[in-house]
Amino acid sequence: MIPPRPPSDSASAGPRGPDRRSFLRTTGGCLAQLAVLQASGLVGRDLFAAEPGGGRTVLQEVPWGRIERVADGVWALISTPLEDRRTLCNGGIVAGSDGVVLIEAFGSPEGAAWMAEQARALTGRWPDHVLVTHYHGDHSSGLPGLTSLDPAPGARMTAHTLERTRETATSSDQTALLRALETVTLLPPDRETVLDLGGRRVRLVPRMGHTGSDVTLEIDDPSVVFCGDLLWHRFFPNYVDARPGALTRAVAALTRDRATTYVPGHGPLADSGEMELYRRLLDEVEAQARAAVAAGRTPEEAAASFRLSDPLSEWFLFSDAYPERALGAWMRELESGDR
Repeated sequence: MIPPRPPSDSASAGPRGPDRRSFLRTTGGCLAQLAVLQASGLVGRDLFAAEPGGGRTVLQEVPWGRIERVADGVWALISTPLEDRRTLCNGGIVAGSDGVVLIEAFGSPEGAAWMAEQARALTGRWPDHVLVTHYHGDHSSGLPGLTSLDPAPGARMTAHTLERTRETATSSDQTALLRALETVTLLPPDRETVLDLGGRRVRLVPRMGHTGSDVTLEIDDPSVVFCGDLLWHRFFPNYVDARPGALTRAVAALTRDRATTYVPGHGPLADSGEMELYRRLLDEVEAQARAAVAAGRTPEEAAASFRLSDPLSEWFLFSDAYPERALGAWMRELESGDR
């Protein structure tokens, strides 16, 4: 077990994680809604607190997240950004005998550096690779915290992402992030990239749907998928930059015919049954958008009667604007014929 360690002085001084103004800027379209969740107090940690199953154990728990062991050499971080916002999104660590991958750069340099330290504590080495799954700030803004680390002599940490992420990523500290993004390795947009970590191969697969720059990290044995924000679990997803038809296809492509652990971008880990539930949510949004187009209604009118079936109706809705945003994205796509 990794012993809990107190936050460093620099990380704990003043506001925990980014201040509110930089937080809202840094998270872009993706997670400014956490301010709503933090303020609500009604749901609190229950949304993140699914009990680990399938042999998983919690190795580390701090105010900004918990590290769960998924399988030998595979760990997931479940971000719990209610009191401390340094991580903001889920991520993880995957290790082989010759290499380690850190999934996500997180929402702040402090969060990214903390996760790199956890990788070293768990595996005995700094991450060799970092995967940024898409350009939203809660997944990318921590990159400067990784490039500023001082690993052992000869060590080199390579960040991987798509060109669209480098073009679009934003941060309250533009200069530091853009400097960090100058050094990333760009993934080919039309085929997967395989990383051989020594006794374990992982696939970095370009996809789109949540944004135009999504990448998943996929392991075949054990069957584990780090989904980025293509999957939200127990939270209604944000369609702010979504391509709805592509999102449905991407999620379908992630579905496997065997027991699989899915690491969502936000929310607790999901199994195959919970992935099917999420697919049902996407289908229900599409069906209601199609009905609205057929009836000649506006997204606002459609959202007024928007309902999800149980148990999806219990998923947390950050804002009353979310249904209109989701329906509007679908309706624009349907009306344009661009699927």
